[in-house]
Amino acid sequence: MEIRQLYLPEFDHEMQRTQSILERVPEGKQEYTPHEKSMPLGKLAAHIARLPEFALYILEQPELDIGKTQHKPLVMESRQQLLDEFAALVTKTRAAITAADDAHWQQPWKFSFQDKVISNEPRYSVYNGLFLNHMVHHRAQLGVYLRLNGIPLPAVYGPSADDRMGF
Repeated sequence: MEIRQLYLPEFDHEMQRTQSILERVPEGKQEYTPHEKSMPLGKLAAHIARLPEFALYILEQPELDIGKTQHKPLVMESRQQLLDEFAALVTKTRAAITAADDAHWQQPWKFSFQDKVISNEPRYSVYNGLFLNHMVHHRAQLGVYLRLNGIPLPAVYGPSADDRMGF
C-alpha cells in the first residue's frame, strides 16, 4: 500500500474532527485566555484553521525556514472566515497528499528557524509530527477553551460529555 493511501483516511478523519471544533468557536471572545501565558482564543483558532497550510509546505517545498518567511498569520474576524480558510486549505492539502508518491514522502525535508535546523527528516515523519500531531495538540487546547466558556464539545475520538451520539 502506498503512503498516501495510508494517510488520506486519517487526514479526512482528523480534518472533519477539527472542523467540528472550529464550528463551535464563539465570536466576540477572540481575546479570551484561560491563563496569562495562554494564547488568546481567536489566535489559537486562527492558527488551527491555517495549520493545513503547514502540510502544504511540507509536501510542496524542499524546506522551510520559519524565521525567514513573510507569512502573515490569519486574524480571526468571524467563525465563518475560519471555516472558509480551513476548508480551502484542506482541499489543497488533500490534493497534495494524493499527488505525492512514496519517493516524495521519503525525501528529507528541512525545517529551520533562522538557519538553525529543527528537523531534517523524511517528509512522512515531519508530516506526522509537525503537522498532524501539532494540529491534534492545538485542537485539544481549543476544546479546553470552549469547555471553560460553557460551549458544548463535539465528539472527537469518542463521545464527549456534551455530544454522546455525535459520531
